Amino acid sequence: MEARYRVFEKKWLRLLVSGVAIAFALYHLYAAYAIPFVTLKHRSLHVAIVLCLIFLLYPGRKKASRKHLSLLDAVLAVVSLGTAGYIFIYYLDIVNRGGIPSALDVTFATITCLLVLEASRRVAGWELTAMAAIFVAYAYLGPYLPGEFGHRGYTLSDIFNYMYVTTEGIFGDAIAVSASFIILFIIFGAFLSKSGMGTLFNDLSLALAGSSKGGPAKVGVIASAVHGSINGSAVASVVTTGSFTIPMMKRVGYKPEFAAAVEATAAVGGQILPPVMGAAAFIMAETLGVPYVTIAIAALIPAVMYYFGLLVQVHLRADRDNLQGLSRDELPKVKDVLRERGHLLLPLILLVALLMMGYTPTLVAVVTIVATVIIAALRPSSRMGFRDILAALETGVRDTLGVAAACASVGITVGVFSLTGLGLKLANIILMMGSGSLFMTLFFTMIASIILGLGLPSIPCYIITATMAAPALSTFGVDPLASHLFVFYFGAIANLTPPIALAAFAGAGIAGSDPQRTGWISCKLALAGFIVPFIFIYKPGLMILNSSVLDIAVAAVTTILAVLALAAATEGFLLTRLNWAMRLVLIGAGVLLIFPEAVYMGTGLAAMVAVLMYQFLKKRGAVSIQA
Repeated sequence: MEARYRVFEKKWLRLLVSGVAIAFALYHLYAAYAIPFVTLKHRSLHVAIVLCLIFLLYPGRKKASRKHLSLLDAVLAVVSLGTAGYIFIYYLDIVNRGGIPSALDVTFATITCLLVLEASRRVAGWELTAMAAIFVAYAYLGPYLPGEFGHRGYTLSDIFNYMYVTTEGIFGDAIAVSASFIILFIIFGAFLSKSGMGTLFNDLSLALAGSSKGGPAKVGVIASAVHGSINGSAVASVVTTGSFTIPMMKRVGYKPEFAAAVEATAAVGGQILPPVMGAAAFIMAETLGVPYVTIAIAALIPAVMYYFGLLVQVHLRADRDNLQGLSRDELPKVKDVLRERGHLLLPLILLVALLMMGYTPTLVAVVTIVATVIIAALRPSSRMGFRDILAALETGVRDTLGVAAACASVGITVGVFSLTGLGLKLANIILMMGSGSLFMTLFFTMIASIILGLGLPSIPCYIITATMAAPALSTFGVDPLASHLFVFYFGAIANLTPPIALAAFAGAGIAGSDPQRTGWISCKLALAGFIVPFIFIYKPGLMILNSSVLDIAVAAVTTILAVLALAAATEGFLLTRLNWAMRLVLIGAGVLLIFPEAVYMGTGLAAMVAVLMYQFLKKRGAVSIQA
């Protein structure tokens, strides 16, 4: 998105945008610990400034000037501020009217909804805007729709007013999380980046894994995992770390498509990896009414399994094709890296410690931002001056615009669900398609998440699918946290699935590879991400919470074996090359290990042992013949 920013020729416009962004960041830092603001006022101000900055920074057309501000966009930016101004000025009147809108309410509601749709189009593309528009049409055309989808219908003034003066539409849970948590953690990530944390991740990954077999690919996995966990953006992580890891992978013999796919798959996993995870995790915590740390704990082992599967495939590919690592002479040493930049790990340690101690994420974010500035000052290489601090504040706000616009736009879609009862209807349809089977219901939920994720960012994809699927899964007794995490996974993985695989396409651009082929290879590498969600539904012990040590151990061990079996089958290599019969046996073993029944797990384990023994004997035979 950054490439699409306007870079103004006139200095006063650059200063204006910087000033607004920095003031916006400081407001949110203050709001994080100040006396709670009136909910509707705080959220409306957040949306208004986001809209204003989007119209200032993002042209409406591809061919529009990137150096000059058009009169139309200047007007839209000013009008955007008026949408919050109206709520601030007439807040008591709006409340006293008790949901009966005035003509002026309807006018401002309509303007706000149209501005949100246009802003999301500029930042996220047509898909999200079109979906919101379709759902508005659904709310309006209810009396004319057939069967179960029909409803009494609402006027446009009723629909827009519902989206504007309640906390069920634009100013609903998604924007609440954007205004409270997301912007603060994105600013935190900007401060870490400005202090040189990216260099630390890259150098430390090189020192730890660069010399091992297929080392550059493992470096890409480790660096992107940590980077993606902090910034929550798969595409940004691919561009940031892939620019140096992808060329290294190609240098040691990995094909361009595979190198790009490794980077994309690792970056996408950052959204499901604690401690920060993607922004959707904050929305999940808000929706379920549980502490954020609960989400992080539940997501820990599944995320580790995701990266275990990716590392196994990377290692097996290197072993199969005899791809070596980098020479130790050209790699940094761990002690040198830690001596120079190791202090930058302290803010992350502080972040985890404060969250585990039960402090609110908003307070934790503010404390760690301040701590980052102080800790970075310990070394000249990471020290931030006053201009660096201002630049980090501005960068954090700029990086928030896309997320906040998506949250506001998806608020319209979710508002229609709430207004018309559509969520319950779609849940019933999912149940009907699942034919009373938990597995089939999960399967169709997965398909729905992936299809929505083809055109939508991870956050709106998660929110919409969770609204539909969580009620359906609850009828099978699935824990709400597990069902939301299930949807969350596939919303993130949709970034890898062709024909629209944004993270894979970003990696392909760096590697010079075919985007579609890169996308399909990414899906293979993300295989663990496709099966781990099914495992933690059937074996909640994988999420740690409310489980015995035995349940956790059984879930973890069987997941490791399932991921290993499917990774080997995918790569066609274990100890030696696998024929198709062995690969099919391993696929069957991996699937059987998903289910909790002892007979299935035992059969899967026996099949794995049989293949492993065959491979061991085959390898020994090959060695003795060569000797």
